[in-house]
Amino acid sequence: MNTAFQELLEIRNRADMPTVKITGSDPVYSSRFKIAETGAAVLAATGVAISDIWEMKTGRPQDVSVDVRHAAAALNSVAHLMLRQPDGAYKVYGDSPLAQMAYDTIRAYPTKDGRWFMPHFGMKQLKERVLEILDCEQTQESIAKAVAKWDAEDLDQTIAAANACGGIARTEEEWRNHPHGRALAAQAVVEIEKIGDSAPEPFPEGGPALQGVRVLDLTRILAGPVAARTMAEHGADVLMVSAPHVPQIKKFVLELSHGKRSCFLDLNTPEEAARLKDLVRGADVFSQGYRPGVLEARGFGPEELARERPGLVYTSINCYGSGGPLSNRGGWEQIAQTVTGISQEVGNPPELLPVYFCDYSTGYLGAYGTLLALARRAVEGGSYHVRVSLCRSAMFLQDQGRIDYPSEGMGIPDEEARSLQMDSETTYGQVRHLGPVIRFSESTPGWSWPSPALGADKAEWLPRDMAR
Repeated sequence: MNTAFQELLEIRNRADMPTVKITGSDPVYSSRFKIAETGAAVLAATGVAISDIWEMKTGRPQDVSVDVRHAAAALNSVAHLMLRQPDGAYKVYGDSPLAQMAYDTIRAYPTKDGRWFMPHFGMKQLKERVLEILDCEQTQESIAKAVAKWDAEDLDQTIAAANACGGIARTEEEWRNHPHGRALAAQAVVEIEKIGDSAPEPFPEGGPALQGVRVLDLTRILAGPVAARTMAEHGADVLMVSAPHVPQIKKFVLELSHGKRSCFLDLNTPEEAARLKDLVRGADVFSQGYRPGVLEARGFGPEELARERPGLVYTSINCYGSGGPLSNRGGWEQIAQTVTGISQEVGNPPELLPVYFCDYSTGYLGAYGTLLALARRAVEGGSYHVRVSLCRSAMFLQDQGRIDYPSEGMGIPDEEARSLQMDSETTYGQVRHLGPVIRFSESTPGWSWPSPALGADKAEWLPRDMAR
C-alpha cells in the first residue's frame, strides 16, 4: 500500500475503513520525488474523510478511487486553466507581464559566503521591501549583483526583520538538523488539536456530505484556497473574505474559487471587523492563511474564536508551521522548497519542482484535517485547531523516497487533461478547468456555481438547508 496514504490514515485514528483504490505510479513529472503518488495519497485520504461523513449521514460508506495521473493534474490545476477566445478557441490562461517578471526573478542567487539565497517578489509590498534591502532593480542581473554582496545568514535575518520574504537554500540534512526542521519533524503532517468543549453537532441528513457546513475562507494564493475549494466541492457554503486593497493574482482567484461566494470586509475598519465576528458565530470552519500572530493581534485567534463560537474548527495554513524559531515568517511555495532542501536536490544551482506541490498538497491536507475535525465534532463535540504548513508538506514528500525518471516526455499533455476538464461561465468569461478528480461509488463531487467576481456577494450566510 502507498506508504504516504498509510501515514495519513494514522491521523484519522480509526480501525475501520472504506474500500480505497489508488491506481498508477510515478514518474509522471520530471522529478526524482514521488510527486504524483504522494498527491494521490493525500487525495485518497481526503476521500476517506468524505466517506466517513457520508456514512454518518446515510449509514453507508463509499468506495473511493484515485488515479495517480489524475492526482498529478490536480497538483498543477492552474496549468490547465483555459479562457475561451473571441474565435471560440480556448487558450491557456497566461500570466500578466508584471507577474511574469516576478516569476522570472524568483530564483536562488549566490551569496558572498558561497551559499545560495532566494528572495521572493510575489506581491507588491514584499517586492518593494526586498528591493529596498538589496538596493537594486528587479532584473536577474541586478538582483544577482546585490545578493552577492551579502552573507546568506545576514541577508536572511535582514529580510525576516523587515517582514519581507526570502530563504537560504539548504540541503535536506541541514534542514533536518536546523531547530525549525527538528520541530516540524516531531509534528504530524496534519495536526488536529482540541481547544474547547461543546455539544456534538451531527451532520444533517440528505444532500452532499458537507451540505449545511459553513466555511469562512480568509486565504489566498494558493494552499488555503485549495482547502476551501475542496470543501465547496462537497456542498459546503464557502464564503471568501477579502478586501479591495488586498493583492490577488487573477488566474489563481479564477482557478481556486469554484463553488465559493466572495465578500469584502476590511479588518482595519472596526465595523467590518465586527461583521466578520458575527459571521464567525454562524460558521463551522474558519480557514486562514496569515502568518502566525497576525490574526491573534486583531482578536481572531483560535482560542478567542472558539469562545465566540463553541464547536468551531479553526484551520491555519502557512509556510513554516508552528512551534519553531522561524514560525513567525511569511513564505511561499518557492521558499518552502528552498529552505527544506528540495531545490538543492532538484538542481545545481538550486531549482524548483515542475509543479506547486507544497501549495496544492498543503491545501488538500488542510481540507483533510478539517474534515476529520468536523467528523470528530459530530460525535463528541468540541472546538478544534487544524494546522498544516508548506514546509511540513515538503518534508512529507521527501519522506516518500526517490525514483528514476526519463528526461523527456513527462507531464500531463493537454489531450489527457481534456478528459478531466469542465466548462464554466464566469464573470471573467467562459473558462475550461479541471473538475474534481476523486471518484466515489455513490456521490458525485461538484461545484454549485462558477468562480465569482471578488466582492460580488453580501457578507452573510445562506440558509443551511439550501439545496446545493
